[in-house]
Amino acid sequence: MGTRIACAVTMTLVGWALMAAGPGQAQERPFKPVTNAMLDNPDPADWLMMNRTHDEQRFSPLDQINTRNVGKLTLAWSRGLPGGAPQESTPIVHDGVMYLLTPGGFVQALNAVDGEMIWEYAPDYPRRSGSSSWHGKSLAIYQDMVYFAAPGGELTALDAITGKVRWKAKVDTGGGGPGGAGAGGVVVADGKVISNRSCEPTLTRADCFIAAHDAITGKEVWKFYTAAGVNEPGGETWSPEIPDEKRLASPWGLPGSYDPVRKVLYWGVANPMPYTLLKRYGTTDRPKVTPSDLYSNSTVALDVETGKLRWYYQELPSDDWDLDHNQERILVRTKISPDPKHVKWISAALKPGQVKDVVVTVAEGGSLFVVERESGQFLWAMPFPYDRPDVHIKGVDPVTGKVMVNSDLNFLKDGDKRLVCFHNTRSWWSTAYSPQTNSLYVPFHNACLQMTADQTGTQGHRDRYAVITPGWDAKKYMQLAKVDMTTGKMEILFSQPQPSNGAALTTAGGLLFNGDLNRHLRAFDARSGKILWDQRLGGMVISSTITYAVDGRQYVMVFTGEGMSGTTAPLKLAEANMPTPVRGHHAVYVFALPQDAR
Repeated sequence: MGTRIACAVTMTLVGWALMAAGPGQAQERPFKPVTNAMLDNPDPADWLMMNRTHDEQRFSPLDQINTRNVGKLTLAWSRGLPGGAPQESTPIVHDGVMYLLTPGGFVQALNAVDGEMIWEYAPDYPRRSGSSSWHGKSLAIYQDMVYFAAPGGELTALDAITGKVRWKAKVDTGGGGPGGAGAGGVVVADGKVISNRSCEPTLTRADCFIAAHDAITGKEVWKFYTAAGVNEPGGETWSPEIPDEKRLASPWGLPGSYDPVRKVLYWGVANPMPYTLLKRYGTTDRPKVTPSDLYSNSTVALDVETGKLRWYYQELPSDDWDLDHNQERILVRTKISPDPKHVKWISAALKPGQVKDVVVTVAEGGSLFVVERESGQFLWAMPFPYDRPDVHIKGVDPVTGKVMVNSDLNFLKDGDKRLVCFHNTRSWWSTAYSPQTNSLYVPFHNACLQMTADQTGTQGHRDRYAVITPGWDAKKYMQLAKVDMTTGKMEILFSQPQPSNGAALTTAGGLLFNGDLNRHLRAFDARSGKILWDQRLGGMVISSTITYAVDGRQYVMVFTGEGMSGTTAPLKLAEANMPTPVRGHHAVYVFALPQDAR
């Protein structure tokens, strides 16, 4: 195992030569250690974590590129990446250096102005590490170290200047989920590296957790198991006949958010496993209202210092279909006045017009929830993207905030076939929020789930696949929604038959960026949805979209490549309405305004 160093610039242990005005021009610039204060309030020029800030808003204060000039964006540089494995990550940028995960679990540091390589960490992973299908979501940076959840269950810290290993910590068995553990991502909060780990029915509860490690030493600080044990709070929500090791609820999805004032992490947990009630319990006679199988399909609020549970809010009890309520939790401060014309479920205790700190989430299986940040109290929710009789949630009690499952969709015996909405309506690509419009922007697919119960299967099913929502226009399969966080009103800004796996990005320039699997990267007017710029790339846009600045020049970056199921299934549904997709084209694309257009 080793590290390859590509000398694009001179490096020392205290600093490196870095770019100035353009490619080939360099000036020495000392490395700036990343502090807690910098993470809590990042320089607008930097992109220090997956969604830029701890609140997961994906909003950039940069406005050099704006609604008036975005149409002049041109390619600044591009660079190919290794293939052969999924690419679902988002890079980080600090002081002119871009750090990125490449397919297979490797890390590169690039000059963010021209794409020249500074160093590469490319070890020879053991064959059983799962690196060939590994799909981590993010890197993190703190002081002078870059962190990632490596294939094989190791949390790895690299020297940000040289790429050399500073420490490694064995976090789990390394067998969780497709491509090994760490399919989620990492975030640094309060001097700790927080990582979420994935688990499968072939493993045990020991691999279902959120963990904190000391960012300097790698020593484990705490571990929170996301399936409650028999003698733990919430343990009674599982059947007493299920031992601890068989209680499985994976936090495999996007990294959580962090409130540095409250010192609280907000994280999402996915479905319980196996998928079906018949396979888990042998019966569907389980609670039809929350709580059930905690902390599956829940938001958990954890004390960052101890890992202790502050509160939880479960968005779906007794999941029978693997509908994953485990995506990012966005932190927003907003006036709350949900309009009953747009919002189906509203708390009876809510006084319209109050300004509150809230947690917002849209699940992979659809539905949008808003809860109060301090306590987890339910405020409002709605079926997302649309209300239908076959939506998996029946209702939310306006007094207690408890969620009722749509039990009409339960499997009663093997061979039962059900249509459940929605399915992978959004997956591992991030949503975005803009304080300029007080709106959440969600790229989504209008798809439901067709599934047949079969207890001989590992997860309790067979013939499980996505279908375009019955009765829906296939030419509007992918849509881009704008949801007002005060009223809940949803507007569709854009529709097309081709799917999107691109993250949303909003900026102070009044822009909304999003890319698709048909190789288009677009800039929209964030208020009207008007397309202001449209660029065709060499491959499918995958998650990632960020913006940063170096020496006063703003850039927009995106990956192309391949994802896992969130890519393959949408492509199959859209194949009659799109050209043959370009597969396996892994690359970085970076755009900027010409010098005379700024």
